[in-house]
Amino acid sequence: MAEIQLGVIEARYADMIWEHEPVTSSELVKMTAVEFNWKRTTAHNVLRRLIDKGLFRNENGLVTAVISRGEFYSMQSKKYVEDTFAGSLPAFIAAFMQGSKITEDEAEAIHKMIDSVKEE
Repeated sequence: MAEIQLGVIEARYADMIWEHEPVTSSELVKMTAVEFNWKRTTAHNVLRRLIDKGLFRNENGLVTAVISRGEFYSMQSKKYVEDTFAGSLPAFIAAFMQGSKITEDEAEAIHKMIDSVKEE
């Protein structure tokens, strides 16, 4: 899948849609008026950009996700590790954990995640 980049406001709007989907475009206009102080045209223009990027679809005024929030942020995370750490998950974790400690429960949860995806 092609890389999808979002600006800060686009990401906040996308999160709003994911949180409330399925949601009507009319409801989105109301929500963005409160949250961002947007006019109807701005809400529709930014929605159109998110649709054009392949995140959402608008069928008869009902907006739903094409890509889930989890799938999107997973793709973003993988891209970041690839670009910043040459795809090395251990290098990313070492940088992320530098100077930090984790609890026994966190370590156990991480071990379970690793075991569930480990190649046999």
